[in-house]
Amino acid sequence: MRRALDLARAFAAGGALEVQTADRLGIVVEEWIANVVEHGAPPPGSRIGLRFVRKTGWVGLSLTDAGRPFDPREACFEGPNVERGGGAGLELIRAWCRIADYRRRKGRNRLVLELALA
Repeated sequence: MRRALDLARAFAAGGALEVQTADRLGIVVEEWIANVVEHGAPPPGSRIGLRFVRKTGWVGLSLTDAGRPFDPREACFEGPNVERGGGAGLELIRAWCRIADYRRRKGRNRLVLELALA
């Protein structure tokens, strides 16, 4: 998680992103990776891939993992889990990002998100 956040921060700084966009990018990365690790059950030693790109008006983020198949466009929000905390991360991601693509190929999920610039 730390390395992924460091990569997101470095990208935000290098791309001169506004503070709000940089903060949202970090939260999106953190929430997605936490969900992959907690719910996706990726095989031990597998890697989570991240790729960032800045376009006019938005930041593109590609994430890959070897966890269970999961298309966030089809997930239903059951509300936050008040007993253990959490449960709203996917809703934040969907509120802040456009889900440009999801595919499952060769045992890996590939999600492409577009985060609007502030």
